[in-house]
Amino acid sequence: MAKPAQGAKYRGSIHDFPGFDPNQDAEALYTAILDIITSRSNRQRQEVCQSYKSLYGKDLIADLKYELTGKFERLIVGLMRPPAYCDAKEIKDAISGIGTDEKCLIEILASRTNEQMHQLVAAYKDAYERDLEADIIGDTSGHFQKMLVVLLQGTREEDDVVSEDLVQQDVQDLYEAGELKWGTDEAQFIYILGNRSKQHLRLVFDEYLKTTGKPIEASIRGELSGDFEKLMLAVVKCIRSTPEYFAERLFKAMKGLGTRDNTLIRIMVSRSELDMLDIREIFRTKYEKSLYSMIKNDTSGEYKKTLLKLSGGDDDAAGQFFPEAAQVAYQMWELSAVARVELKGTVRPANDFNPDADAKALRKAMKGLGTDEDTIIDIITHRSNVQRQQIRQTFKSHFGRDLMTDLKSEISGDLARLILGLMMPPAHYDAKQLKKAMEGAGTDEKALIEILATRTNAEIRAINEAYKEDYHKSLEDALSSDTSGHFRRILISLATGHREEGGENLDQAREDAQVAAEILEIADTPSGDKTSLETRFMTILCTRSYPHLRRVFQEFIKMTNYDVEHTIKKEMSGDVRDAFVAIVQSVKNKPLFFADKLYKSMKGAGTDEKTLTRIMVSRSEIDLLNIRREFIEKYDKSLHQAIEGDTSGDFLKALLALCGGED
Repeated sequence: MAKPAQGAKYRGSIHDFPGFDPNQDAEALYTAILDIITSRSNRQRQEVCQSYKSLYGKDLIADLKYELTGKFERLIVGLMRPPAYCDAKEIKDAISGIGTDEKCLIEILASRTNEQMHQLVAAYKDAYERDLEADIIGDTSGHFQKMLVVLLQGTREEDDVVSEDLVQQDVQDLYEAGELKWGTDEAQFIYILGNRSKQHLRLVFDEYLKTTGKPIEASIRGELSGDFEKLMLAVVKCIRSTPEYFAERLFKAMKGLGTRDNTLIRIMVSRSELDMLDIREIFRTKYEKSLYSMIKNDTSGEYKKTLLKLSGGDDDAAGQFFPEAAQVAYQMWELSAVARVELKGTVRPANDFNPDADAKALRKAMKGLGTDEDTIIDIITHRSNVQRQQIRQTFKSHFGRDLMTDLKSEISGDLARLILGLMMPPAHYDAKQLKKAMEGAGTDEKALIEILATRTNAEIRAINEAYKEDYHKSLEDALSSDTSGHFRRILISLATGHREEGGENLDQAREDAQVAAEILEIADTPSGDKTSLETRFMTILCTRSYPHLRRVFQEFIKMTNYDVEHTIKKEMSGDVRDAFVAIVQSVKNKPLFFADKLYKSMKGAGTDEKTLTRIMVSRSEIDLLNIRREFIEKYDKSLHQAIEGDTSGDFLKALLALCGGED
């Protein structure tokens, strides 16, 4: 542009902007794009695209792709596409090139309604001039392929009127196709789970639990495998609660190192106009943090700002549960109350057990130069504790030597702690762990809580006897001298082994729930002094039966719209909080409590070998198989994989033997 002659008066209409900041202006332009796109519905965005083309003769999506980059571009462009075309693009990307993104296929095809499925098929045909079913058949195989094709038809029944006879028939057919059959009739699972209405299948799942004593998910894990198993589990989750399925997917996309941005973008785009509020509510209840806060901590820049706008708000800001979230928590407790899951260990008594042969093999493994650790591991990890005690007695009778002493002299470190722990009777092992938690400088409060909050009355009584026998001092005296205050009172109460063992009492449960509400300071009208309430609350958690406590926690939600576990974490602190949370978690789902402990013992830098060893030893004959199932359900990887990635050498071999297999 020509400049005015020197001394001439400037006559233009545009002047330099005072306080000009190019970075600020660039950000303002981005913000304008962001504000428009995230505050318009998808229908309105399509109209904007049309108007843009009419006004400027240019394609808005093409211009956005040119101007934007990376994750932010993928997110904004995804929002600009019609939902069916967005799904079509995701699936095309999932099956293009080398390898297939099975998780993407599962997520989309397991969660879409009939109408959404029909729109997806049409959009794929329109966008790529290809048949979606043919492309999926060309890129997948086996039962996984068959179920994807069934879902792709979009022919799931939609009638809310359910036949009780058909529910019973489907339960029987699923049971016979899996648990009662040598091998599995996958076709029955595909037909029933791929075609029946959601309402019908929810009743089937409830009835299946009552009839078989295990949830349908447990049967699927036991009978199916690989991508087919993952697909069927996703279908079941979406039948039960599509928002909960997506809450879990979002959490897994952001937890740990790195972010699965494609998954995060796909869900935030596809659910923003459907059920994002429901997903938020469940997310906060299930993971005790808001979706907003997790996105905020896990992403950055304009990408973060856009995702936060799509989330619709921060559920932690008000410090309140939504009523819907309280309902989810209530349903979780209800499921806990009706579940009759059979507890199974991974270590069982060996068939054709021969203590004489085992004793001789162990002596040979430790005699002479070198030690045969493989033989020691193989024998000790594949015998029940009762059988190990027989081997110990036989070893002394044959060789006049103490097996424990010989093992101590031949093996060391983590392997020694694991093998020697397995050789001890369970009550004596727990007694030793409690003793070690209290001796020396400092106290291992976590170990005290883990053991005393999870053992049955019979186990606690046996521990007391073993402690007295081995250390010539009562467990109560030891706890009294090593802990203090409310924490000491809780531990001593648990250590008496006097938890009630009956069922629930509804009137008493309501009273107990009121006490909990008052001590946690969310009741409208406190009815007693705080010291008295604290004592009553401790008595409730430490002495009421598990069935009764489940009812108390349900009544607590009905009374307050809060989940008791979340409230304890928020309102209490220190060892008292940790002890009460452990009790609540144990009441809700004891195998899940131990799965969480195992995961935490192996995550991050370094391994907590003591906790890992303690749980693997103490639960191997009780519920380690259940713990394995909870572990893979929550953390999307098997316990076997976690151990393999976090330990090494003979310790690894012994742990994997106890683990009992790869899920």
